[in-house]
Amino acid sequence: MSNPDKIYFPRLGTEGGTKRHLVEYYRTLTTSSGAPLLDALRDRPSHLQRFPDGIEGEEIYQKRAPAKRPDHVSTCEITFPSGRTADALRVRSAADVVWAANLGCVTFHPWAVRCGDTDRPDELRIDLDPQPGTDFGDVRAVALEVVRPLLDELGLTGFPKTSGGRGIHIYLRIVPEWDFVGVRRAGIALMREVERRSGDRATTAWWKEERGERIFLDFNQNARDKTIASAYSVRRTPIATVSTPLTWGELADAEPDDFTIATVPELLARRPDPMSGLDDAAQSLDVLLEMAARDEASGLGDLPYPPNHPKMPGEPKRVQPSRDRDLNSGGTSGNKT
Repeated sequence: MSNPDKIYFPRLGTEGGTKRHLVEYYRTLTTSSGAPLLDALRDRPSHLQRFPDGIEGEEIYQKRAPAKRPDHVSTCEITFPSGRTADALRVRSAADVVWAANLGCVTFHPWAVRCGDTDRPDELRIDLDPQPGTDFGDVRAVALEVVRPLLDELGLTGFPKTSGGRGIHIYLRIVPEWDFVGVRRAGIALMREVERRSGDRATTAWWKEERGERIFLDFNQNARDKTIASAYSVRRTPIATVSTPLTWGELADAEPDDFTIATVPELLARRPDPMSGLDDAAQSLDVLLEMAARDEASGLGDLPYPPNHPKMPGEPKRVQPSRDRDLNSGGTSGNKT
């Protein structure tokens, strides 16, 4: 380990915020208590969010694996929306994770695919993102009162985790039979239904000016090259919070700041990883794609893609409503949302 005493989290100081504490956390989560972090990353192409000088220093968001790496570190090829390819880190062992942490990786961002087939996701991700005027309590209410009952009704199983910030992520393990376009389409249908049932507490509005004080349902987290901090990844926060899987029961009383590099190992020593059964719950998207077809028949088309994507078939215009000349002159600006 290089520079083990370097301060990575200044508020925690030498008692819990050094590089040694970060690396030791990752070593523990990949070698004990069932190695839950390794389960979350294994065989997935992963980007590295690095802070070699600590979280107040320069951020390096690294999509390509470093050319200079040990023999045990392997890669797999991914294809970006532009069509360009890259060799991303392929996590296969605890040593791979610890090596990346020693490079200053604070957060791991895995793709929703396995390296055996990087074009067909095996995970649909629901990202509940609080907007100004909302907080974790609002996000939690939507997750428990809207998302979970809807998944139960559809016969789907979701696995929640804190984002490490004020949001909540919910993962659905799926059979890898659909490409990114199909998975995103299914995710949009699911999130539109959450929006309808939320009592105006949640929205799929892509443009910030239209969201108001509601929870944003980030449907584009299912697009190609979009990643979410992995389960058990540390986040860039003053107290080194961790994106932590919880049972639905635990989520009811959870506060995100309770889960840090100091507390999560103890939590896992007391009870098993709530995501340990994730790989045993591969599900079909058929019910969601049927919902998508009904939405499309009623006039609800696609939603905007992220800026780094080429213009996609059926996609509405990528322009803020307040800047849309057609809309403001009384014309149409694309598909209804």
